Amino acid sequence: MAIEREFVEKGMRRSQIDEFLADELERAGYGGMELARTPMGTEITLKAEKPGMVIGKGGKNIRQLTDDLEREFDLEDLQVDVQEVEEPDLNARIVADKLANALERGWYFRDAGRTTLSRIMESGAMGAEIVFSGKVTGARSRVVKFKEGYVKHCGEPAESVVERGQGTAVMKLGTIGIQVSIIPPGSELPDKFEVRQDVDVEDLVPEAETTEVEVEEAETAEEGIEELVEEASEEAEPSDEGDGAEESEEEETAEAAAETTEDAPDETDEETAEDAPSSVDELHEKSYRELQKLAKEAGVKANLKTEELIDALADEYGLEGGDD
Repeated sequence: MAIEREFVEKGMRRSQIDEFLADELERAGYGGMELARTPMGTEITLKAEKPGMVIGKGGKNIRQLTDDLEREFDLEDLQVDVQEVEEPDLNARIVADKLANALERGWYFRDAGRTTLSRIMESGAMGAEIVFSGKVTGARSRVVKFKEGYVKHCGEPAESVVERGQGTAVMKLGTIGIQVSIIPPGSELPDKFEVRQDVDVEDLVPEAETTEVEVEEAETAEEGIEELVEEASEEAEPSDEGDGAEESEEEETAEAAAETTEDAPDETDEETAEDAPSSVDELHEKSYRELQKLAKEAGVKANLKTEELIDALADEYGLEGGDD
């Protein structure tokens, strides 16, 4: 059998046992049950408002109930224990059954709901909610809620903190469903916190206990850090000397480059000399743009006409025939 199917069957059997006990112990104020499997067999713990009615005279009822459970659900070595509910008004299942009985006896649902809700809150509950759904006032179905205090409807607290119970009232107009939700007194909610005043924080925070092993580990770590620092400083000293030598070599290289630059001839002057015209005829062969470029290099006015520009350049460079 698959593990998933086994879980489903166990859940179904648990629900069937619960429904069977609710029908058998309705008059005794059935408040739920807990099913546990032990090495000795199966153990069922019943919660009832009137445990005497469950046990019966000389234990007759409890023995009969045990035999019925073993026969109906194939339980071996069954042990049934009965516990009395200390506060019936805080048991959601008992409250729902009482409300259903009250409606069937003719109580108006508003009076029954308000009276029951006030009784629950007087018992010390942190919050409660009662929901009626069905034909409560006429032929048309509706939902009516009565709520007081604080009730969680979602999240993990709604599953673990809130106690829920359901009941059914069979009326002439139809069936009315009843759902009761109660948060018992003293429940711890995740959104609850307390602000303390005039309290020293150091008194609330526990001091860390340092062992001898931790002290030795800390000292060893400090020694290791000191050794690493010393090694790094020793490695840095020769590198500083090497940096000085590299700087001196760079200075010598820069001086040699400067001397080479001074000894080299001026290439710009040579290029200028090469570009200078040698005769007036050469100026006539150049285009107007080239003449303007020469005029700019020679410092002559460049926006003259072609003949005037040639005459000006001839005078500037001292070429013969410049006046013609």
